[in-house]
Amino acid sequence: MNWAGIVIDGFIWFVAVLLLVATLLPLSKLPHGIVRGGEFPREQIFLLAVVMAAVMAITQKYHLGSVGAAVMAMVALVQMIFILKFTPIWPKQSVAADPDLQNDTDRHISLITANVKKSNRDYGRLIDLTRDRAPDVMMAIEVDDEWIDALKDGLADIYPHWIEAPRDNGYGMCLMSKLELVEPQVRDLIVDNVPSIRTIVKLRDGQTCRLYVVHPEPPVIDHDTKGRDSEIARVGIEAEEDHLPALVTGDLNDVAWSTTTRRFQRLSGLLDPRVGRGFYNTFSATMPWMRWPLDHLFHDPRFRLVDMARLGKIGSDHFPMWFVLALTRSEACESEPGESEEGEVEEAEEMIREEKSKDREAIGSDWEDE
Repeated sequence: MNWAGIVIDGFIWFVAVLLLVATLLPLSKLPHGIVRGGEFPREQIFLLAVVMAAVMAITQKYHLGSVGAAVMAMVALVQMIFILKFTPIWPKQSVAADPDLQNDTDRHISLITANVKKSNRDYGRLIDLTRDRAPDVMMAIEVDDEWIDALKDGLADIYPHWIEAPRDNGYGMCLMSKLELVEPQVRDLIVDNVPSIRTIVKLRDGQTCRLYVVHPEPPVIDHDTKGRDSEIARVGIEAEEDHLPALVTGDLNDVAWSTTTRRFQRLSGLLDPRVGRGFYNTFSATMPWMRWPLDHLFHDPRFRLVDMARLGKIGSDHFPMWFVLALTRSEACESEPGESEEGEVEEAEEMIREEKSKDREAIGSDWEDE
């Protein structure tokens, strides 16, 4: 008996079943970490399924090889359906700025959003990057008091406006701006000690927009995702009701193609500049084989995209993101992420009320303890 062959065949079928389960579970849309976590590695599952289809067709005997290869091909197809829109072959959702708007810098807003990883103490890399790029607005996530002090020492001379919400639990954030900020707010939207920022930003030409910075809880295998989903949904509903053109940015602890993010876009009407342009995977900066887009910016259709880039490493497990947008004085573009489904707003509001009524500690509050 060829035991080596049996072991190899067993491993091949184990991997195939694992890929199939990881593909089917997220289709249930159940709001639990072990289900929603399967939405993250769609690129990796797609590539593995393609490889496994070839392996099974070549190595597995009789009709089982054909069946296994066909199932893996279907797995790859399902994953491709979700990720294809983030490739250049898909129509772009965000409209690029025309040459006149690109040159009218008074209507521009440039932003960097960076999850610094609280335990990372290499402050200088982010400070140097910020000085080099010189964004109008810089947002740092997972900051504590030591991070705030270091950023102020390095950047206070170029950023007169600050909103600070340091936390020791990995959910702290701060916003620094060259542009005037009006009605700045720090709010715990759903869970205590999980802050978000909301403010009006005044552009150089006098126009104003609303900026939301969020960092909800991550999905974990032993907890539901309703806290994260509720915070994302609430910001989406607020942005849709806002009379000002809105920008929502931050580490959403969710991928661009997920159930939660797609619902957020339908609720808010905001556009994703990655659609039709690329994945811009920001996590993990330390594991190149396991990367997905966690750090986001969504914008009102009245904005046009001038520039977008993933920036270099700053000692964190996230890459920072760079965006430059221009606010038009004309009507919104015709591009839209889709209409809300029937009853979707009411379901989201009920989930938000339910989660706000709970008295619990934020997920992962001790993860960044040194």
